[in-house]
Amino acid sequence: MAADRIEVTHDAALGGRLRLTQPKRGHRFGHDAILLAAAVPAKSGDRVVDLGAGIGAAGLAVATRVPGIDVTLVEIEPALVALASGNIADNGFSESACAVALDVTASEAEFNAAGLRAGQFDHVMMNPPFNDTTLQASPDALRRRAHSSTEITLPMWIACAGRLLRDGGTLTLIWRAERLDDACAALTGLGATCVLPIHSVAGELAIRVICRTAKGAGGDLVKLPGFDLNDADKQETAPARAVLRDAMPLPVAR
Repeated sequence: MAADRIEVTHDAALGGRLRLTQPKRGHRFGHDAILLAAAVPAKSGDRVVDLGAGIGAAGLAVATRVPGIDVTLVEIEPALVALASGNIADNGFSESACAVALDVTASEAEFNAAGLRAGQFDHVMMNPPFNDTTLQASPDALRRRAHSSTEITLPMWIACAGRLLRDGGTLTLIWRAERLDDACAALTGLGATCVLPIHSVAGELAIRVICRTAKGAGGDLVKLPGFDLNDADKQETAPARAVLRDAMPLPVAR
């Protein structure tokens, strides 16, 4: 699908710090992208790659929060790559960010040809597809492809991340809370992992988990206290407001 055939909207994130053009229908950025970005422990001078970047919301949110980083957005859909490239330019990141059309499950040779070589990145971030393909899929093609997965999808994405990361680099991913065991199993062998549960409403079950793994590090799995987006009265919490609107980092640390 060509980018010029997609009806788009122009939206703001991080309290207006980031401007994003995205499809009007189908796969659109939301809290997941901003929460993922807030959990990446990047510092100035680091190289970051966002796998399955879509229009670039998560990767560019990290670039907005942390000046001086280099960001590569990897996305399979050419139409979304075109929108991501436009978002890079519109937000003034043309010198420090780029978007490439590439399947996360492509071969190492294909990644090398795109300039993404093994061990070159300080941080990999991703919001992998997490809907079982046996469930009813979205009628929108871009949304369907962005969200549908099989049992081998996550392990393949994590293997890609592990190849791209330098020793000691971090992988940060956001995932469905009820499938945390799948994520932990797939991360086994990469390094030490900490998990931050995300609660839509305080006191209710988590809806998402953010997993952060340091490549090659030892140690047991650490589960952190949950992060509440809304209080028991369903009002946005001050910590959530700081992350979602003020570009503050999430408390993900070992």
